[in-house]
Amino acid sequence: MDLFDKENRFNLANLITFGNIACGIVAMYLIQQGNFFVAIVLAWIAGALDIADGKVARKMHLSTEFGIQLDSFADFISFVVMPAFLLFYATKHYLSVSGVQEGVLGMVFLWYIVSGLRRLVEFNLKVDAGSVEKYFEGVPTPLGAILLWVIYLGEAYGIVTSAWITAAAVVTIAWSLNSSLKIPHP
Repeated sequence: MDLFDKENRFNLANLITFGNIACGIVAMYLIQQGNFFVAIVLAWIAGALDIADGKVARKMHLSTEFGIQLDSFADFISFVVMPAFLLFYATKHYLSVSGVQEGVLGMVFLWYIVSGLRRLVEFNLKVDAGSVEKYFEGVPTPLGAILLWVIYLGEAYGIVTSAWITAAAVVTIAWSLNSSLKIPHP
């Protein structure tokens, strides 16, 4: 197996992306077990791997359509689904949510996940069409994940004390993913 063969689905850049996916999936398992701290560490590792896979793909000339699609799948798992899981479970844990409030929160987080998926698909269509500018249109999913993490910290440290505030913030972030806000590329 040649790690530097562009046509190898398991080249070095793609293996790094698979590591990102693995971190997101394991983090979701840990979240359901109530182990938020290790899940967050894995989320940050996933973020580092997301940066690394692109750098390796460009430097080693390993960029392919497969890698681009795989990277978006990794972003969906690690920067959309996993942070939504984290904040949903954390909100239930820290704010003692149940009943109708839990159902509303569930719908809010499903909306966030759908919004994140739409954002990634729209971004891929623009990349394919060659229309990506020097800025992101809408909040990128990694930034959305960071914003959810900030809300998590607010709950964990007793700053955010209402599930309704969390729900309103998540709806706002979900909207921003597909908005016309201009966010410069880093």
